[in-house]
Amino acid sequence: MDFSDKYISNEHQEQYRSVSESLNPSSLSPLLISTSPKSPRSPRSPKSPRSPKGQQLQQQSRQSASVGSPLKNQRSNSRKDGHPKKGGCGGKGTWGGLLDTEDGYAVDPNDPNYVSDKEDKKLIIGTSEKFQDFKKKATVIVEEYFANDDIVSTANELREVDMRSYHFYCVKKLVSIAMDRRDKEKEMASILLSSLYGDVIDPQQVYKGFQKLVESADDLIVDIPDAVDVLALFIARAVVDDILPPSFLTKTMAYLNKNSKSADVIKRAEKGYLSAPLRGETIERCWGGSKNKTVEDLKIKINDFLTEYIVSGDVKEACRCIKDLNVPHFHHEIVKRAVIMAMEKKQAESRLLDLLKWASEEGLINSSQISKGFGRIIDSVDDLSLDIPNAKVLLQSLISKAASEGWLCASSLKSLSLHPGKEVVEDNTVKLFKKKAESIIREYFLTGDISEVSLCLEFENSSSLAELNAIFVKKLITLAMDRKNREKEMASVLLSSLCFPSDDVVSGFVMLIESAEDTALDIPIVVEDLAMFLARSEVDEVLTPQELEEIGSQFPGVDSVGHKVVQMAISLLKARLSGERILRCWGGGGSCKNGWTIEDAKDKIGKLLEEFESGGDTREACRCIKELGMPFFHHEVVKKTLVTLMEKKNEKLWGLLRQCFDIQLITMDQMTKGFLRVKESLDDLALDVPDAKKQFNNCVEKAKVEGWLDTSFSLNESGDGLENGF
Repeated sequence: MDFSDKYISNEHQEQYRSVSESLNPSSLSPLLISTSPKSPRSPRSPKSPRSPKGQQLQQQSRQSASVGSPLKNQRSNSRKDGHPKKGGCGGKGTWGGLLDTEDGYAVDPNDPNYVSDKEDKKLIIGTSEKFQDFKKKATVIVEEYFANDDIVSTANELREVDMRSYHFYCVKKLVSIAMDRRDKEKEMASILLSSLYGDVIDPQQVYKGFQKLVESADDLIVDIPDAVDVLALFIARAVVDDILPPSFLTKTMAYLNKNSKSADVIKRAEKGYLSAPLRGETIERCWGGSKNKTVEDLKIKINDFLTEYIVSGDVKEACRCIKDLNVPHFHHEIVKRAVIMAMEKKQAESRLLDLLKWASEEGLINSSQISKGFGRIIDSVDDLSLDIPNAKVLLQSLISKAASEGWLCASSLKSLSLHPGKEVVEDNTVKLFKKKAESIIREYFLTGDISEVSLCLEFENSSSLAELNAIFVKKLITLAMDRKNREKEMASVLLSSLCFPSDDVVSGFVMLIESAEDTALDIPIVVEDLAMFLARSEVDEVLTPQELEEIGSQFPGVDSVGHKVVQMAISLLKARLSGERILRCWGGGGSCKNGWTIEDAKDKIGKLLEEFESGGDTREACRCIKELGMPFFHHEVVKKTLVTLMEKKNEKLWGLLRQCFDIQLITMDQMTKGFLRVKESLDDLALDVPDAKKQFNNCVEKAKVEGWLDTSFSLNESGDGLENGF
């Protein structure tokens, strides 16, 4: 443009030059130049400051543009140029984002980087529609079942729908409808769930369905006033019927609000139903049963015809009984019980496997039911091991035989994992060890030689297998209970001297208690004897109080022998002067010198400390303390050591306590009792040691640092009621 044009003043000419220079493409980065076919925009540099003078020039430029200035075609007044884009780019006076495009640019679907969210939306909508469709069908199926009471028809309809991932809703709908109806429908719902479990409805779906029911307890109670109680009973029934694991209660409770109705349901199921005596029979009959066979009835019938078959060996008659049951979805129970019987009765193993093979080949029991039956045994094999010590080995053997004969698909089963670090003990090894253990124990009762027993055990059980240790504990106490007090005392002394792992001793006592009813035929006072052996084991610190509680937890029934034994042992331990009484319960003098009186023990402790002070060895002092054979009285060692330390300020004594604690010769419990007894006698001690309280405070703080005392130990803590450490 010619600057001599009369229509442009000098001031406007200067403005025009400024704008033209800012539009020079050579001064811009090529990434920021728009390639749109439309007229190019002229963004300003975001780094250039906007001075008041620049703003004034822009205002004048707009005013001149409104009267026909040539600048009118160089700058757009569109809102788009100054409006911030999504993502924070493109505000007024900026260039926009690096990848900004004009409105006319269309996204190319053929571009390999093209991503569309339309397909995701369609998928979500499609999934939602499928779920809504399943909900309608599930409601119809449940209503039809309550009308016709046909389990087979209901199972077939669910299979035809073929939406296994939504079956949890069917579980929820079935139970929620039954909760608002009569006891008959409630019973029908429980039977249907038990029949369809595993084969039609996956265990995870049953688990999820009950979780959803618990979470919706607040909504259910609006229409069903007693929803908490009814739903709790449904959960308890599911646990008894083996379709919900007992851990469902604790795992579900972990994420619930403790004050919600959902939490009340779990508490009611656990404490109101599953903790009650004879809970199995009570819960099975909770709704009075129906014209259908209850699960418990079916289990009894299965057990009866299998027992008859073992005697008769008539395969055809056994198959007829299976057909007459008319519960094809419950055939896994037949497999489970037959396999367990084969594990318990070795002589019946071949017959029972032949029956299962025949039923499989005839199509009477399908492959999924066979796999499910074996799977249920794998899940409960740890519990079976309490009654059948080599249950895992036997089960693995049966699985191998069934797979080799072709009627079990072993690949469909979970791996039969063994406890890490524990070796498998063969059946023949167990039988041979039992015979040798009995011989070792009988010889020990004659000679009283503990070292010989240790050598024999080391030779016979060189790998220190836990199972064999538990068998030895059981055999030792069983033989001792059938003899005089001398042998009982010797058994307790030997048990304390062998230093078996506490888990092995616990397993041995559990096996003893489980067989107590059979033992009672020969030993009428078996409960009293077992309780005394348990109490003596705690006094000798072979078992801890927590392990005693663990043994009791495995026998929850109030009327069970195990419960009576543990409660009697606890009562003995709570009695006054229980330590000395239990230690001398069988007269002492078995095969060691732990029949000493308390005064004798105190005198020996004082002498060994004097000898240690005069230059004795720490290891020798620890050996002398151990030879006292009175671990329940080690608090006296702590007390006398602390008193001597405060009187003579000999730090060597503190080192003795440290060594005793490090090798667990003196436990934290005995340490605590020893410190408490010193605290009780501080007033008398202060007569001879004026700064006794200050020294004792320092000892307490040092002991906390060493880890001998709990950090919650208080100097104001009272030790009243402690007699001989109890």
